[in-house]
Amino acid sequence: MREVRRLIFVALAVMACAASVMAGTLKGVITDSKSGEPLIGATVQIEGTTKGVAADIDGNYVLEAQNGTYNIVVSYVGYTTTIIEKVKIVSGETILNIQLDANSQMIGEVEVVARRVLSGEGALQAERINSSIAIENIGSKEMSIKGLSDVQQGVKKITGVSIADAGQLIVRGLGDRYSTTTLNGLPIASPNPDNKLIPLDLFPTSTVEAVTVSKVYDANDFADYSGAHIDINTREYVAKDFFSVSGSIGGNFNTLGKDFYRMDRSGSLLKNKNLSSALENMTTDEVEALAKQGRVFNTTFDVEKKSTLPEFSLTLSGGKNFEIANQKLTFMASLSASNGQQRLDGANYKTINTNGDPLDDYDYNSYEDELKIAALGYLGTTLRRMDRVEYTFFFARNATDTYKYRTGFDADDNDYSMIGSNNVTHVYTLQNHQLAGRHYFGSDDQWLLAWGGSYGKTSSDEPDRRQVMFRQSLEDGNILFLSANKQGTMRFFGALTEEEWNAKMSLQWSFGEKSFVKVGFNYKDKDRDYSATNFFYPFYSWFRKYVDDVYTPSAYINNDYFNKDSNTGGRIALEKHVFPYQKYLAGNQIYAGFITTDIYPISPLLINVGLRYEISKQWVRYAKDGQDVYAERRDLDKNDLFPALNMKYSLNEENVLRFSASRTVTRPSFIEMAPFRYTESFGSANIIGNEDLQNGYNYNIDLRYELIKKDQDMFSITAYYKYLDEPIERVQRLSSGLAEHTFQNADNGDAWGAELEFRKRLVGDLRLAANVSYMHTNVKLPATGAYTNKERSLQGASPILVNADLTYNPRFSEESDLSLALLYNLQGSRIHSVGIQGLGDVKQDALHTLNFVAGWAINKHFSLKLEVDDILNRTVIFRQEIPTTNEKIVVEHYKPGTSFAVGFTYTL
Repeated sequence: MREVRRLIFVALAVMACAASVMAGTLKGVITDSKSGEPLIGATVQIEGTTKGVAADIDGNYVLEAQNGTYNIVVSYVGYTTTIIEKVKIVSGETILNIQLDANSQMIGEVEVVARRVLSGEGALQAERINSSIAIENIGSKEMSIKGLSDVQQGVKKITGVSIADAGQLIVRGLGDRYSTTTLNGLPIASPNPDNKLIPLDLFPTSTVEAVTVSKVYDANDFADYSGAHIDINTREYVAKDFFSVSGSIGGNFNTLGKDFYRMDRSGSLLKNKNLSSALENMTTDEVEALAKQGRVFNTTFDVEKKSTLPEFSLTLSGGKNFEIANQKLTFMASLSASNGQQRLDGANYKTINTNGDPLDDYDYNSYEDELKIAALGYLGTTLRRMDRVEYTFFFARNATDTYKYRTGFDADDNDYSMIGSNNVTHVYTLQNHQLAGRHYFGSDDQWLLAWGGSYGKTSSDEPDRRQVMFRQSLEDGNILFLSANKQGTMRFFGALTEEEWNAKMSLQWSFGEKSFVKVGFNYKDKDRDYSATNFFYPFYSWFRKYVDDVYTPSAYINNDYFNKDSNTGGRIALEKHVFPYQKYLAGNQIYAGFITTDIYPISPLLINVGLRYEISKQWVRYAKDGQDVYAERRDLDKNDLFPALNMKYSLNEENVLRFSASRTVTRPSFIEMAPFRYTESFGSANIIGNEDLQNGYNYNIDLRYELIKKDQDMFSITAYYKYLDEPIERVQRLSSGLAEHTFQNADNGDAWGAELEFRKRLVGDLRLAANVSYMHTNVKLPATGAYTNKERSLQGASPILVNADLTYNPRFSEESDLSLALLYNLQGSRIHSVGIQGLGDVKQDALHTLNFVAGWAINKHFSLKLEVDDILNRTVIFRQEIPTTNEKIVVEHYKPGTSFAVGFTYTL
C-alpha cells in the first residue's frame, strides 16, 4: 500500500511539473500611442474566453495561460479595441507591449458626474468631447506632472478661473457665491463661514482621480451656480493590490533658516484650543474674580522666537481587491499630512483720505504656521453584472496659526505711534460620508436606477485669537499699554459647526442608440450653529508701568494687576462679553425634482433639455444690539423653475459646436443674512450681514467650438454672456463715522467675455498648453450707499487671465520616464475692495507667477520630484484711486517669496 501511495505521489509530481512546463506568462505595458502615458485599467483578454487581466497603475499587465497561439483582445474606455492575432505563449515569459489609439466614439454620451477611470489625459479628453454639456477637466496624472499638490492648484489651471484672498474662487469674474462644489456628484459643505465653496486646498492630489468643471447649467444639479460646478472625483479604481509612500522636504526662501515668531501656544496645531466649558458658563463677575486669584487661560500674550525648520509632507496609500462569491470587493485608503511656514517681511498696509494723505499706516511682519491632514477611504462592490454599490469617506483638517507684528499710526493723529501684537488661528475640519449605487435592469439594460446619499459635518474654529496694542511716545520712545480702547488687548473665541444631509435618486430610460429620458429628485438639509465669546483687558487708568519688551506682556498682564483697589500703578480687569449679535442659528432645506432628456433629431445633433423645480426654505435666527439671543428670525422661502438647454452639433468625430442657455439662482449665505458683526484686529473694518437680502437670479448663454484630435491636440474657443438680476454685492457704508462692510442686492449687472484654450504637441515629447480669458463685468448699485462709483466691475474680477504650461515627458523604458514642466500664470488687475466717500476702488496689480517641476521615474518602484514655486518672486501690490488727482497710491504690499520641495515616491 505504501508503494502505491509513493507511485501516486510521483505521478502527481510529474503531472504538476509537466503542467508548469506547459504554462507560460504574457506580460508587458499598455500605453497611449501618442502620449506614451500608461493606461490604468486597460483589459487584456484571450479571445473567446473569460480569461483576462487589467493593467495596473503603471500600465503593466501579467497574463498566465497554457502554451499555445491565441488572439489577444485589448480594450480601454475611450480607445479603439485592438485584437492582436496569433500571439504565441510559450514556457517562461513572453513580452508584448501594446499601444492603443484614442477613439472618442467609444465612450458615448456621459454626464458631468460620470464615474470612470479618468486620471489619464486621453480618457479625460474623450469624455470632454462626448459629454452632453460643455465641460473641462484635469486628472491626477496631469496634476502630478505639473506639480499641482491639491485641487485648488489644479482648478486654477482651468480657463477663466482664478483664486482670490482666503481661497475664494473667481470664475469668469463671478465670485465664490456663484459656484458650487460636489464630491463624487454629491454636494459638500464649506467649513469656512465666509465662503460658499469648500476650500479646495483641503483635497490633496493623492486622494483625487480627476476634477471636472462645468460652466454651464445642467438640470440634474442644484441650480445655485452660474460660475462653475466643480466635481471632485476621489480615487476608487484599483487595478491590482498596491501600497505606496510619498514624502517631500522643502521650504520658502523668505522663511527657511530665519527667525520665526509665534505667540505662546498650548500644544500643537493637531489640537483645537477652544474655550473650556467652565469659562463658557461663567458670568462676567465670576471671570473677573477668577482673574484675581490666578491664571485664567493656559496661554499668555507672550511671543517666542525660534528658527524655521524645513517643511515636510508624507502620504501613505494602498488598495486591494477581494473576490467574494464571484463578486469583486475593492478597498482603497490614503492618508496625507503636510506642514508649511511662511514669513512676510516689510509689508505695509494703510488707509487714505480723499487727498491721498495716510490715515491708518502700519508696517507689519507676518509669520504663518500651517498643518494639513487628509484621509480618504473607499469600499466598493459589484452586484450582478454591472451594478455597483460604493461607500466613500473623506476627512480633512486645515489649521493655520498666524502671528503679526505691526508698527505705525492710526487715524486719530495722536502724539504717539502704535505697536500691535496679534495672533489669529483658524482650524477648518470636514468629515464626509457617501453611499451610492447604480443598478441596471430591463431588456438590454434600458433602465438605470442611480441613488446616493451623504452626510457631512464641518467646523470652523477661531480659538483664542489674541491681541495686545501698545502706544509709544514720539518724544522719549517709552512704551505703554493702550488704554484708550478696551478692545486693544483682548481674546476672542469663535466656533462654527455645520451639518448637511444630501440625497438623490434618478431613473433613466434609454431608447434608440444614445437617447434617454431621466427623472429624479434631490434633497438637501443644512444646519449651522455659530457663537463667539470676547474677553477684554481694559486698563482703567493710564498704566504707568513702562513696557521693556513688547514680546513678554505677561510680566504685566497677570493676577498681580487684576485688582481695581491695588496701588500697583495701574488697574487691569478681565471682562467676559457674549454679545447676542455674535450668535446665530441658520438652516436651509431644498426639495427638488427634475426631468432631463438627450435626444438626436438628426444624427450629428444632440439636444439636452432639462427642467428643474426647487422649493427652498432658508432661515436665520439672530439678535440685534440690546436684544436677547436669537430674538429675530429671517425666512427666505422661494419656489422656482430652472430650465436648461444644452445643444451639441458634431461636425465630425473631432469637431463640435455647443450652445447653452439657462436660468439659475444665487442665494445669500448664512453669514450674509445675519447681522453678525466681526472684526479681526484693531483698526480693521467691521463686517456685518444684512437681514433684508433677497435671492439674485442669473440668465446665462454660452457658445463654444471644440477641436479635440486623437493625438490629444486640442483647441477650443468660447463666448458667453450673463445677465445678473439683483446680484448680491459686498459694499461699504459708514457707521458712526467708520467704514463698515456689508452686503446688498444691486440693481443688475452683466458679465461677458471670451475664452481660448489649446494643447499642442510641438515636437516629440514636448507639449504646449495654454488658455486665455478676457472678461468684462459691470454691476449697477442702488442709489443709497457710501460707495464712490455707482457702476463698477464685479469685486475680484480680473479682465484677463492667462495660463501656459510647457511640458517635456520622454519615456526611457517601460518603467522609466522623465517629466519637466514650466508653468506660467497671469492674473490681471482686479478690484480688491470697493471705494467709498469719494475714494476710488482698491485694485490689486496684475500678478505674474512662474513655477518649475521636474520628475524622474527611475523604475516602477521609485521616483523623484523637484518643485520650485513662484520663481519670479513678484511683490503683491494694491493701489487705491484718488479721483480728485487721478493718482493711484499703494495702500498695501507684501512679497510671498519663492519656495521649493524635493520629494520621492516608493510603490511596492
